Amino acid sequence: MKKLFLTLALSTSALIGSADEGMWMLTDIKQQNAVVMRELGLDLSIDKIYSPTNISLKDAVVHFDGGCTAEVISKRGLVLTNHHCGYSYIQQHSSVEHDYLTDGFWAMSDAEELPCEGLDITFIDKILDVTAYVQEQLKKDPDPEGLNYLSPAYLSKVAARFAKKEKIKTNEFRILELKAFYGGNKYYLFVKNVYKDVRMVGAPPSSIGKFGADTDNWMWPRHCGDFSLFRIYADKKGNPAHYSKENVPLEVKKSIVINARGVQEGDFTFVMGFPGRNWRYMISDEVEERMQTTNFMRDKIRTARLQVLGEEMSKDPATRIQYASKYASSANYWKNAIGMNEGLVNLKVLDRKKREQEEVLAFCKAQGDTQGEQAFQTIRDIVKKRFNYVYRQQAIYEALMQGTEMSKAPSLHALIEALQANDATKTANAITTLREKGEKYFNKDYNLSVDRKVSKKLLSLYASYIPAAERISIFQTIEKDFGGNINAFVDACFDTSIFGSKERFEAFLMKPSVEVATQDLIARYASSVAEGYKFTEKEMKAETNAYNQAHKVWVGKVLDFKKAKGIPVYPDANSTLRLTYGKVGSYTPKDGATYLYYTTLDGVMEKEDPNNAEFVVPAKLKELYAKKDFGHYALPDGRMPLCFVTGTDNTGGNSGSPVFNAKGELIGTGFDRNYEGLTGDIAYNPALQRAACVDIRYTLFIIDKFAGCGRLIEELEIVK
Repeated sequence: MKKLFLTLALSTSALIGSADEGMWMLTDIKQQNAVVMRELGLDLSIDKIYSPTNISLKDAVVHFDGGCTAEVISKRGLVLTNHHCGYSYIQQHSSVEHDYLTDGFWAMSDAEELPCEGLDITFIDKILDVTAYVQEQLKKDPDPEGLNYLSPAYLSKVAARFAKKEKIKTNEFRILELKAFYGGNKYYLFVKNVYKDVRMVGAPPSSIGKFGADTDNWMWPRHCGDFSLFRIYADKKGNPAHYSKENVPLEVKKSIVINARGVQEGDFTFVMGFPGRNWRYMISDEVEERMQTTNFMRDKIRTARLQVLGEEMSKDPATRIQYASKYASSANYWKNAIGMNEGLVNLKVLDRKKREQEEVLAFCKAQGDTQGEQAFQTIRDIVKKRFNYVYRQQAIYEALMQGTEMSKAPSLHALIEALQANDATKTANAITTLREKGEKYFNKDYNLSVDRKVSKKLLSLYASYIPAAERISIFQTIEKDFGGNINAFVDACFDTSIFGSKERFEAFLMKPSVEVATQDLIARYASSVAEGYKFTEKEMKAETNAYNQAHKVWVGKVLDFKKAKGIPVYPDANSTLRLTYGKVGSYTPKDGATYLYYTTLDGVMEKEDPNNAEFVVPAKLKELYAKKDFGHYALPDGRMPLCFVTGTDNTGGNSGSPVFNAKGELIGTGFDRNYEGLTGDIAYNPALQRAACVDIRYTLFIIDKFAGCGRLIEELEIVK
C-alpha cells in the first residue's frame, strides 16, 4: 500500500478549492449557513434546497438500503446511487451463467428491470424538532437509571404518542424515527415513506464500477465509474407496496435536473445525504481508545480474513460471485481503519483534540461552571476502566462474530427445551422455526469449505490477541477435548455438526434428539460467541451508562462554548439527512505533490493491467477510447472526464449522495473520500479532506455510449 502521509505543514498556498466543516441539519441551514453558502457561490434559494412546507431538493434525496444515499433523476422514479451501494443486489442476481458483476446489466425496457428482494428506498417526508416534547415526556416518565433519553425503545413510544397527538398517520410504509442529537441535548422526529418494490435497472461491469478495487479504494486520483441505477415501483395509485407484477414506476413529486456542462476549480458545490457515523465530540482519550481497539482489530483481523477469501475466490468463479459482496464490504473499512490510524498520528490529531478540550475547560472555569470538568474527568476515567473489555469485545466482533459464518448458526435452545418437556406441539413449532432459519443459514452465498478455512485462521488469530483466561468459553472445550488444537476443533465442527452440511441438518430435523443438540459443536460455538459478546456488554454496562450521561453534559458544554464564540454547531452523523458544502479543489498531500481536482479516461488506460483483476479494462471501453467517441460528454480538449474531488464534509453513508452545483443541478455522485482525509470521522481537516465523486458526464457516457441504453438518457432532464 502506498503511504501518502508525511508531516503536514498547513501552508496551503497551492490550494485553490476551499472546504467547510459540518454535516448540517436541513432545519438549521437557513439560520446558520445561508449567508456563508451564498458568499461561497450558492445561486439558489435555501427554500429550494429544503422547505418544511413545499417541495424542494430534499424530496429527491433518498436513503438507499438503509446504509447509502441515492437521488431521484427522472419523473419515473429512476434512482442513481453508487455501484458499491447496489453491489449486493447486482450479486444477488448474478450467477455463473449470468454474471452481472463481470458483464454488467442493462434493462432495455421496464419489463427487463429486476426486482430486488429486501431492498428499501426511503423518502424523508417531514423533519420535526420535538426537543421540547421529548423533554416534557422524560419528566413524566422517568427512567430509574436515567437512560430513557437515549433509549430507542423509549423514544419509539414517545414518537407514537406525538404522532397520535398531532394526528400523523403511520403504517408499514409510513414510519417514524425519533433520534437523539448532541448526546441527548436535542431531538428530531423523521416521518418517512418507505418503498419496498425496487428494481435493478442498470450497472456497469465491475471493471468500470470497481476499477482499481482495493488498491485505489480511499485514494485519489480515482478512475472508477462507481454508479448503478434502480427504479422505484408503486401500486397504480402511487402508493408504496410490496412487489407485484401489477406495480408501475413511481411518478415522483421531485426529480433532479442534471447539468452536463462540467465542473471547474473553485466551483461551489453542496451535497445532501445520510452520513452514517462520526465522532467529532470525542475527547483525546477516546481517540486513543479507538485507535488501539476498533481500528487495530479491523486492520489485523480483516487482513487475515481478506487474504483467505481472496485466495478462495480466485480459484473458482462460483465462489467469487458468492463472496464478492462480503469481501467488498469487509475490505472497505479495513483500509479505512489503517488510513485513519496513520492520519491520526501524522496529522497530530491527538494534540489538536487536547488543545480544543482545554479551551472548553477554560471556558467552563471562567463561567464558574464545574460540571464540564467533572464530565470530562468522568469520561477519562471510564475510558481507562473499560479499555480491556472494549479490546476483547472488538476481537470477538471482528474475528468470531463477523469473521466466521458458523457463528450465525441458529440456536437450538428452543428445540432442546421442547424435547426435554416432551411437548409435541412445541417440538413441532420449534422444528418449523429451525427449518426456516436453516434455509437462511444455508443460503446460496454460504460456502462451507471457505468458512472452514476462514474459521481456522481467525480463531487462531483471536487466541493470539486474547489471553487464555479471557477467551470465550468454547476455548475450554478446544483445550480439553482437542488439546488446544484449533484446526482439529474446526474440522470436527464441520465434519460432525448438524450445521456442517444441509443434508445432516435435514436428517437431524427428521429425528431430533436432546443429546445431539446439546453436544453439537457449531451450535455450542455460536452460543459461546454470542455469550462472550454479551458478557463484555454486561461488564461495561455501568461504564456505558455513566459515559452516556457524562457525554451529554460534555457535549452541552462544547455547544455553549461554540455559541459563545459565534461558531455554528452541528451534531455528529447518525444516518439522518444532512447537507455539507465546499468548493471543487486540487490539494497538496505532501511536499512537492499536488493532486488535480479531476481525472479523465486517460488514467484508466494508463493503469490498465490485463493480469490484475482490479485493473482490467473492458474491450468496448478501449474501443470507444481509441475512437475518442465521447459524444458531447467530452472536455473542450477532447478528453473524457471521469471523477472529481470537492471539499465537502462527508463520511460513510454519504456513498451515492448527489453533488449539486450552485444552481442545485446534479454534477456528480459522491462515492468515497481521499486517504489523507480519513481522520475526518474524528477531526475535520479543510486542507486535506476531499469527497471523491463520479462526474455525471462519465455516468451519462457509460449509459449512452458504452451500454447503448438510450431509453434511460431520454427520460432525464439534462442541461447541456
